[in-house]
Amino acid sequence: MKVLFTAECPAEPFNTLVREGKAGEIIGKIMETIKPESVYFTELDGMRTCFMVIEMNSASEIPKHAEPFFLNFNAACRFRIAMTPEDLQNSGLDSIGQQWS
Repeated sequence: MKVLFTAECPAEPFNTLVREGKAGEIIGKIMETIKPESVYFTELDGMRTCFMVIEMNSASEIPKHAEPFFLNFNAACRFRIAMTPEDLQNSGLDSIGQQWS
């Protein structure tokens, strides 16, 4: 299933890693490991933030994705299930609406 994975990184230790020239190398290694479908870097509520679309088959994969951000950047990580238009079309939403209306 597709998952929207968000990692919010506080100023420290990220600032120190940037000053030491290590932040880019660590991010590159994480991206090679996670292999996101897409990835975007931005700011959210004043914190460096990474939004990724990843494919997960099981909740047991959460540590594989989150731990590199926890351990290297002291990040706050969130996982949200995401549907494609095809997923929504196959969900039976119309019949569920009729059942519960």
